[in-house]
Amino acid sequence: QVQLVESGGGLVQAGGSLRLSCTVSGSIFSSSAMGWYRRAPGKEREWVAIITRGGSTIYADSTKGRFTISRDNAKNTVYLQMNNLKPEDTAVYYCKVEIGVGYWGQGTQVTVSS
Repeated sequence: QVQLVESGGGLVQAGGSLRLSCTVSGSIFSSSAMGWYRRAPGKEREWVAIITRGGSTIYADSTKGRFTISRDNAKNTVYLQMNNLKPEDTAVYYCKVEIGVGYWGQGTQVTVSS
């Protein structure tokens, strides 16, 4: 059974930084692309960033230049470094194993105050 556990969310002032982590159980991690998504209050869930199993990265325009996705295959963990945070980044952030229909974490709340 695949399980994802996210951590690192919290409350931060605009301009601040947070690093989210997502650890995946099982052997599926190293052979899968991983994604970060977010759902802001009253909005649909949106894609934030993806990292392939080979380490290539793609970012949504809204996060490009401020967010960095990375992975540590030895730790089965994907990270999202978020810098220069803005109030509009406030959302629940989810990680996803990008294989088949996908596997989702439970989410971690990020709140950015102005």
